[in-house]
Amino acid sequence: MTLLLTLAAMGCRPPSVSIQPGLGARQGQARATSCPTCPLPTPEEFTRVLQEAYLRYKDLNEGKNADYIPALAKVDPSLFGIAIVTVKGDVYEVGQSQHPFAIESISKLFVLSRVMNQLGADELEKRVGVEPSGMPFNSVLAVELIPNHTANPFVNAGAMATTGLVRGGTQDERWAEILGTMEAFANRSLPVDQEVYRSESETNSHNKGIAQLLLSYGRMQGDVLGAVDLYTRQCSVSISARDLAVMGATLANEGVNPLSSKRVVARENIPHILAVMMMNGLYDASGGWAFRVGLPGKSGVGGGLVAVVPNRYAIAAFSPPLDAYGNSVRGQRAIEYIASTLGANVFIGTGP
Repeated sequence: MTLLLTLAAMGCRPPSVSIQPGLGARQGQARATSCPTCPLPTPEEFTRVLQEAYLRYKDLNEGKNADYIPALAKVDPSLFGIAIVTVKGDVYEVGQSQHPFAIESISKLFVLSRVMNQLGADELEKRVGVEPSGMPFNSVLAVELIPNHTANPFVNAGAMATTGLVRGGTQDERWAEILGTMEAFANRSLPVDQEVYRSESETNSHNKGIAQLLLSYGRMQGDVLGAVDLYTRQCSVSISARDLAVMGATLANEGVNPLSSKRVVARENIPHILAVMMMNGLYDASGGWAFRVGLPGKSGVGGGLVAVVPNRYAIAAFSPPLDAYGNSVRGQRAIEYIASTLGANVFIGTGP
């Protein structure tokens, strides 16, 4: 049963936090820490910190929507939702946590997971690379300066190369692999936002140029324009912050979806995926994110952001206005607050 808890004794009506306990809902006091063997925060702690983060940042008026994709420029900038999903399957959410938005670059995370399942971590590193590029995510110069690899799977060049590695005899078969993987992570069917897909398809000449350049360097093979189309379509899949938290919790749960109990990612690939997230997940702001928050994360220009607390839970946020690097402003602030309050930084020791 869904319980609605509201914050009392406030001058204005507070947000309600929806809580859906899973089979592993815990009672009593819990120590808030990144320690994987310690009890999770209690439902009351999760509820309180979600409410506090939402109220702190819901009126923050910084950043702007991505305007180089016309469909994204039209999204209401006031939308803001946050969700937490634990490895036990407990779901906590507040605000517009179920409002649909385009997954955009966060899709790279799940396609990476699929390809790593198919090829293995070593082969993925060999073919695509895992190093930060030190340049914007859509840089052509990075391809020219580092022609022997594509930097990492989260810059556009590396993401298209990764998508090009998805197995399948036809375009439809490869798309079924990509969408099926994202749906297994989310534990539900996911639609493609056709308006976003059309808008991106009409404005993706830059990505087509990068793909052709990769072809000339031998870093992509076959139908590169077909790979660009698949990449464009995967970025147009529609999800919510709740979906994204479930997807992140699957990574936190060593590759097993906490709602379906089905394995989505090979367990041995999880450390490699989280490492790529930590180094490259927030574009050129990844270093600052690791410094401040200390969690593997991945953002998208649709306004989504997910952070993974290994073996414990995932935090996801949605808010369209972005900073100069392409990361959700409210999303970053909210997740940083939640992670700090709950002691989730993976670099903080848990000894005496």
